[in-house]
Amino acid sequence: MPILLGLDTGGTYTDAVLFDQAKGAANSGGTHADAKLVHGGVLATAKSLTTKHDLAIGLKGAIEAVLPRLPAGVTPADIALVSMSTTLATNAIVEGHGAPICLILLGYDVKALERAGLKQALGSDPVVFATGGHKPTGDEQAPLDVEAIRGAILAHAPKVAAFAVSGYFSVRNPSHEIAVRQMIRELTDKPVSCGHELTSKLDAPRRALTVALNARLIPQLQQLIRAVSGLLAEQGIKAPLMVVKGDGSLIDQQVALTCPVETILSGPAASLVGARHLSGADTVMVSDMGGTTTDIAMLRHGRPVLNKEGAVVGGWRTMVEAVAVHTYGLGGDSEVRIDEHHGFMVGPRRVVALSLLAQLYPKVLDTLRAQLANEDMMAYRGQFALRQRPLDTGSEGLSDGQMKVWEALGDGPVALADLIFSPAIGRHLARLVDRGLVIISGLTPSDAAHVLGRQTSWCVEAAEIGAELFLRRAPFAGWIPPKDGKELAEAIVEQVVVQSGRVILDTAIAEQAGIDTHHWGTLGRYLVDRSLSPDQGATSLIDVALKLNFPLVAIGAPVGSYYGEIARRLRTELIIPPHADVSNAVGAVAGGVMQRVAITITQPTEGVFRAHLPNGLKDFIDLETAAAFARDVAGEEAGAMAKKAGAVDIEFNHERADKVFEQAGGLRIFMESMVSVTAFGRPALAQG
Repeated sequence: MPILLGLDTGGTYTDAVLFDQAKGAANSGGTHADAKLVHGGVLATAKSLTTKHDLAIGLKGAIEAVLPRLPAGVTPADIALVSMSTTLATNAIVEGHGAPICLILLGYDVKALERAGLKQALGSDPVVFATGGHKPTGDEQAPLDVEAIRGAILAHAPKVAAFAVSGYFSVRNPSHEIAVRQMIRELTDKPVSCGHELTSKLDAPRRALTVALNARLIPQLQQLIRAVSGLLAEQGIKAPLMVVKGDGSLIDQQVALTCPVETILSGPAASLVGARHLSGADTVMVSDMGGTTTDIAMLRHGRPVLNKEGAVVGGWRTMVEAVAVHTYGLGGDSEVRIDEHHGFMVGPRRVVALSLLAQLYPKVLDTLRAQLANEDMMAYRGQFALRQRPLDTGSEGLSDGQMKVWEALGDGPVALADLIFSPAIGRHLARLVDRGLVIISGLTPSDAAHVLGRQTSWCVEAAEIGAELFLRRAPFAGWIPPKDGKELAEAIVEQVVVQSGRVILDTAIAEQAGIDTHHWGTLGRYLVDRSLSPDQGATSLIDVALKLNFPLVAIGAPVGSYYGEIARRLRTELIIPPHADVSNAVGAVAGGVMQRVAITITQPTEGVFRAHLPNGLKDFIDLETAAAFARDVAGEEAGAMAKKAGAVDIEFNHERADKVFEQAGGLRIFMESMVSVTAFGRPALAQG
């Protein structure tokens, strides 16, 4: 019986699952009524706190906790496959974290930075505009400025962790991107991402955004994969290591390292696959609540609904085909805060719960007690800063002020009241937080659960003091503080319920009507919030009741504290399947390998049909010959990619879509044709 090991590294917890592939496959179909049978593939589960400063610690804890529960006669060396999903990349985008990069744009106009949110996404990272790029036909629009690019590479390499390269119309001819990629590899040891490697779709600014995000994520994924590989070797596990993509399929670890942006929805995709296996549900809405985000998506006929236009994460629309998931910065470890415009809120920033921080660093409790006893006015009471992960560029990547803050955190958490003694220090700290090097600790829903006795695994006293310190903040934005910490905790839980219901309805309305929250208007927001109100009151002139017609599957560690009430207010059936808290890790080993290659055929001049191939251009005198050649090339490329991604027993699906403009009188004008081949396969298992 093949035993698989599934891993998921989330923002708060690292999960491990031992999965019996034979039982899991036997029970992978059916309906919700079969749920008690479906989860039979799960043999054992384990959790450990995610340790971002050294991912190996959390991973080691989860792996070492689950391996002793292998069936009798089975050793770690017998494990046939290890696969992991991760929300780290998704969380990094949502929270605005990531390694510093240099983006090189070939043939772009400077105004491109103003489109697709590219300038905002890059922040202070350098951008190099260079002559080059191609025309829609694939012909060169200008020669590549080799010397200028060489100088830019040498100038920026010491201060960045990776390079991103995007050429104008590179999907029609990637030769300039390939040349610059080779230069970067010759001149530096930095990783490099190219736009044509990630998408075959047009939209130059969005392609540049996608490649920039990809480059920014490479160092984090490298850290994760190296940690997992080292731990597997320690345990004597020689099985292949795979990673879940954003569409729920699997890729080999080496492929993931070159295209980490494809994992930006790895966690949500794995959770959908896991939700299907664990619940047996067919057509449902799935809400996955973790420590950092809530991810909402649909299963239709047992399959994840995909977003063909590109995954949207943290407000950025990428060009990565992935599950049609709506990601919100709302989780068990979201920051409780007072917003000057919106009042009392939870999220979107993740912080470390005070109850957890005091559990890990007992001296924090002494600091909290001292702050509670101090009646003087104090800024930042109940908040701390601590290192989250190692430096990604060395000390060269930090300013002098940032380095002083970094060094001040060398011995553990520091109270913000002691750390921030000038606005400049605050700005240096904010930059370290933006890069994901440092994280803030403060009051969270997890703390509220401790105050109310719904959770007791961490330091309850720290949560209680944190609530009392929060109440001492000056009231503004119309927020009137509750009378005590318990009432505050209840208000936090109510806020999570309301915000969760709101984002679920947001997803449903967007899916059905294509209307997002920005277009709800005052009336729409009133109707949604009124529908989610716990008690509309007998004196109300109107009742508002929005009903979710599909069952709601809730997965993730915190859902037990909130989703019973959320489902009641949404007037729908709630399904919390067995092992809901490790659904991502289950989904990591329940998927298969899928790779797709698409080739565009255009007509640059009358009688010429041009195939835009992965390695160049080829012209034909008739469309059918061009399409047949494109199909063969796409099939070979997709098969090779699937094999490289770790697939065996590969099958193919071929598609062709012609765009033809029809004029009055029956005249047909060929515009373009898209030939695509998708290769499917199951992951290769270790030979026992």
